[in-house]
Amino acid sequence: MITKRVCIYPKDIQRITGRSERYGRKLLQDIKTYLDKKPHQFVTVREFAEYSGIELEEVLEYIF
Repeated sequence: MITKRVCIYPKDIQRITGRSERYGRKLLQDIKTYLDKKPHQFVTVREFAEYSGIELEEVLEYIF
């Protein structure tokens, strides 16, 4: 059984973009600000895909 995640983490962003994990943390913070999320709320894979302009299917290939 494959476990699927809804949330995206800095390490995922590092794998997708080839940038540093620190860049991933900064990007997640930028997305939270853009979406007016509170600090304790997570960013979903779908929200990341929409914000970054990367197709959801491509993002999912790197996560699962």
